[in-house]
Amino acid sequence: MVVEGNEMSLSNMVLGFYEEAERESWPDGAAGDHGDGGSDDEESGGAESRAFWKEQHCQLNEALAKMSSAESRIQADAEEAIRQMRAAAAGACSCASRPAAAAAGGGGCRGCTLRLLAERLRDAGYNSAICRSKWPRTPDIPSGEHTFVDVVAPTRSGKAVRVVIEPSFRGEFEMARGGAEYRALVAALPEVFVGRAERLRCVVRVMCAAAKQCARESNMHMAPWRKQRYMEAKWLTTPEQVAGAGAALAVGSPETNKLQPPKFRASMLTIDFGGRTAVEVV
Repeated sequence: MVVEGNEMSLSNMVLGFYEEAERESWPDGAAGDHGDGGSDDEESGGAESRAFWKEQHCQLNEALAKMSSAESRIQADAEEAIRQMRAAAAGACSCASRPAAAAAGGGGCRGCTLRLLAERLRDAGYNSAICRSKWPRTPDIPSGEHTFVDVVAPTRSGKAVRVVIEPSFRGEFEMARGGAEYRALVAALPEVFVGRAERLRCVVRVMCAAAKQCARESNMHMAPWRKQRYMEAKWLTTPEQVAGAGAALAVGSPETNKLQPPKFRASMLTIDFGGRTAVEVV
């Protein structure tokens, strides 16, 4: 993943531990055990599996290819900002985790990475901000929160469109015990994702369906944080706080709100969680 700090590494280690523990908790032969004479069923299942993975690759490539000219420009500038941060890794992280991040070989912790990315995009002329999404626990998924960057960009028609920027997108879908087909899909993802809600939703849907199939083929339980609703919640729920232009402090800092009263703008993202429209603080 791109510019990964200890926060993301620890998270992936914990999730990987749970996935491995869940795999070991399944009894041998819990799935796919057809007994004697099951060769025909196994052959049929193998053909279905190959057809599924082929379709997922096609759908993913199609979703990733649907990039507008505005998204392409933002993608290029975001990747350039990431490259610059890597080149200046020694000064990229200004918080208490800087020594640990430097020792890990990254350009800084995730918080500093997002802050610098948003700042460099604003310097390039974009209306960029740091967003934090937060969602409650439901019977299907656990509660959680996620921080990312967005840009509100004008289009040729004169309408504004909100674009999500996730600098560690590929890492969000990595699975410790993922099969070869699933790992190939993950490898096809961009390290830095830039896209509108519709395009992001399509990619998430493909990857979560693939994770479900991977769990089934590997006799693993489908972890709730791999489900589509959980993954969508990371980027498509209502942002709780945003550090916008002129905010030099990290998101969530009490000092941020002392600089100026928060203003609100309507987001271009509409979510499925209750049908509300996202609102940002800038």
